[in-house]
Amino acid sequence: MQVWQLQQRDIKSFKREAGTDNSAAEDYGDGIDWRNTIMQINKQAQRKERQHVYIIGAKSLGAYGGYETFVDKLAEYHQNNKKIKYHIACKANGDGCMDETKLKEVKKINANEFIYHNAYCFKIHVPKIGAAQAIYYDVKALSKCCKHIKKNHIKNPVVYILACRIGWFAPYFQRRVHKLHGKVYLNPDGHEWMRAKWNKLIQWYWKKSEKLMVEHCDLVICDSKNIEKYIIENYKKYNPKTIFIPYGAELKKGKISNNTPELDNWYKKNKLSKKNYYLAVGRFVPENNYEVMIREFMKSDSQRDFVIITTANNKFLEKLEQKLHFKSDKRVKFVGTIYAQELLKEIRENAYGYFHGHEVGGTNPSLLESLGSTELNLLLDVGFNKEVAEDAALYWSKKEGDLCELIEKADKMNKTEIMELGRKAKERIKKEYSWEKIVGKYERLFLNEEV
Repeated sequence: MQVWQLQQRDIKSFKREAGTDNSAAEDYGDGIDWRNTIMQINKQAQRKERQHVYIIGAKSLGAYGGYETFVDKLAEYHQNNKKIKYHIACKANGDGCMDETKLKEVKKINANEFIYHNAYCFKIHVPKIGAAQAIYYDVKALSKCCKHIKKNHIKNPVVYILACRIGWFAPYFQRRVHKLHGKVYLNPDGHEWMRAKWNKLIQWYWKKSEKLMVEHCDLVICDSKNIEKYIIENYKKYNPKTIFIPYGAELKKGKISNNTPELDNWYKKNKLSKKNYYLAVGRFVPENNYEVMIREFMKSDSQRDFVIITTANNKFLEKLEQKLHFKSDKRVKFVGTIYAQELLKEIRENAYGYFHGHEVGGTNPSLLESLGSTELNLLLDVGFNKEVAEDAALYWSKKEGDLCELIEKADKMNKTEIMELGRKAKERIKKEYSWEKIVGKYERLFLNEEV
């Protein structure tokens, strides 16, 4: 509602409601500054308008990647929030693409658009151009967001970019968003340039891109205190504005009963039993140290199984088989992908222990979920993981024999020791990482309230 849309009849109406109406006083000389009053009412009306938030960078919703889990939960917890409207870019094709048919309660608009948790989701088709696909995806999504903002006259939008892929385009898009009276927020994730899958040239690109994106954004949202410290120290000449908001995790128990056919059939299919397997969940990439975990588990004398729930990567799988010959060890079980979140939660809760080998990145959602669900957690000893779990987990290094020794120690732990670690883990999540707390921080941030 604009100020100049308020006619004299509206002013009279306001006066009648305030009990100050005097039909003889057509000059409104009643000692009340009605114009100022109306302007204040307009400001309140504008504050009540929805804050539009455009999220770019996650490939899909509900997958195992950190960003994918985060965006899914943000939309879920804010689905009934009348103050915020989310617009989420998704990848239409290729590795990690969006398949909305595997999600519940999706309202399909057309082949490229759908509503999920009341968020407007749109898919971007990406050409087969190798490593440059990720750059194309973000640039195309940003362009589409800017067009949507302009066409629909969106006021004060927030454009939230996940990851530092498009550094050379950052100055252009920051100017473009600013012209639309919006702000650019950045989540730099972890040290993407350190990932083992990249060659030296691509690692150089990532590092340079990170610098440009930190320089050309209005706020850097760090999901780890270690990442925030790194950003501040390495890019202090740009005086970046930063804030620490981690990812979250669920503490509530799974809704599936331990005796339901869905859970029992899954155990029968994979020849598993409750509390008799170690578990790892995450993207199947080298920097998550699957090679170390499988190698060390195979060396151990554990009578339990090692269950790996992950995304498909046949090239990496074949490479590991050639090096480790894990198919000869029936304890090592790749069981595919699980999109049913309640089933996955039950599988986590019924695991004897959880392996976490992530070493690149900030706070990882998979780690948070394991701390909230699994009592015994065996984590790679790096700063990101210790920052999250503190003394609520056991730690291992990549040194040969170290994890094997820890597995055999874990196998011999008594129930009291395991339960105490589980209690500490859940208390840690409740205190610092519950989704309720995290999405609350994001709500206040997006609405320009004190975080």
